Amino acid sequence: MLALHLLQSPLVHVNTLLLQDILSREKWQKRLTDADRRALSPLFWTHMNPYGRFELDMNSHLELSAAAVADTVPGPCIAPVAPTAQPVGGTAGQV
Repeated sequence: MLALHLLQSPLVHVNTLLLQDILSREKWQKRLTDADRRALSPLFWTHMNPYGRFELDMNSHLELSAAAVADTVPGPCIAPVAPTAQPVGGTAGQV
């Protein structure tokens, strides 16, 4: 059961990228109503087979647009630099 939970997160990520790609096309923007857009969810899994044999073709990839991938890949996590503390009442060493 744990493996299915581990599979869900990347599945939702890939499904979200696929939905963004489809919804960015002008044809679908004109065709979908607000009710259709509200009904969309990245939790569909009918294209997956979690209990069977997986045939992986490492020479092919999903046709995801580069812009969609670039927008969703997080950048490096950089901690903010805290300002150095100044002693209260002047600089150190002064009398």
